[in-house]
Amino acid sequence: MKQGNHDLPGAGARLSSAEHTRLSLIQAGLKLFGEKGYEGTTTREIASAAGANIGSISYHFGGKEGLRAACADHIVELVGGIAGSALDVPSEATGQLDPAAARAILMRVLETMTGFIAARPEAGLIVKFVLRELAHPTVALDRIYEGVFAPVHTRLCQVWEAATGRPAESDETKLTIFTLIGQLVYFRIASEAVQRRMGWSDIGSREAAAITAIASSNLEAILTAQTRDKDKKS
Repeated sequence: MKQGNHDLPGAGARLSSAEHTRLSLIQAGLKLFGEKGYEGTTTREIASAAGANIGSISYHFGGKEGLRAACADHIVELVGGIAGSALDVPSEATGQLDPAAARAILMRVLETMTGFIAARPEAGLIVKFVLRELAHPTVALDRIYEGVFAPVHTRLCQVWEAATGRPAESDETKLTIFTLIGQLVYFRIASEAVQRRMGWSDIGSREAAAITAIASSNLEAILTAQTRDKDKKS
């Protein structure tokens, strides 16, 4: 399974001291807000986890609320970049895709996102943060929804229409895409249960490849069924 280099911004590159501190604070914010919640996390705990001075939170973000917004923007940038590279088709050209090309894009997105969600450590921080926001929505969720959830889901629905002929904005298509995304997220949310049942010590590239193989089969089966049903109705 081919996986791109989707490390957190700055990974593998030389960062200035200020950039390093800012990124460390965002990583610490993602972890602690996700684990303890916004109200349950103190700026002192964040600074300690980041190995930074407590005043650096105000300096870089204007305070804890600003850090939460920066965490949301970080998720938008990272996840949006990964999904965007896998989609890699201008939105205006989506309607011109032939079914085979559209299917290939869907498979590529599934493979890329499985590798990230199931196997990449930073995905765990992101999922925990987002789950907290989904349970108790704030403006951070608004930023994530508008910045990555809605546009990526919309694009996938458009590609689905090109692949199957089913309307992109139909309830059936929207729910189908949610189902495909949900099966991948499960392997992060329930990773401990999956590892125990599978006898895995962790979920790395080999395990992610096994998950991808099954998820790809599921995707192919749904595509085949929906295309066949459409042909019968034609």
